[in-house]
Amino acid sequence: QVQLVESGGGLVQPGGSLRLSCAASGFTLEHHPIGWFRQAPGKEREGVSCIGPSDQHTVIADSVKGRFTISRDSAKNTVYLQISHLQPEDTAAYYCAALIVGRSWYGPFDEKSYDYWGQGTQVTVSS
Repeated sequence: QVQLVESGGGLVQPGGSLRLSCAASGFTLEHHPIGWFRQAPGKEREGVSCIGPSDQHTVIADSVKGRFTISRDSAKNTVYLQISHLQPEDTAAYYCAALIVGRSWYGPFDEKSYDYWGQGTQVTVSS
């Protein structure tokens, strides 16, 4: 059974850092594109990062470039999103997603590119 489970969210002060995890089961992460998205209250879901299969090509959205880093630990079948210099506008539910079965690619930050999603982890940035 395919499953993605995010963890690592929490309450953090502005300027702090977090590392979010996306643990996969039922499939091998390194064979599939994995994206990170976030959704703030009242806003649309926004793609922030993606890591490709095999060669680990990574893409970071311009809006978070320089503060967000995506990586993969194949031995743990887990993808990470490292977030530094957190700002209140980073407050959102963060989701990871995988393209496993589908054959259509709409780009790394388009939700339609992915067919499996985790349940999300909440990040709140506040003093």
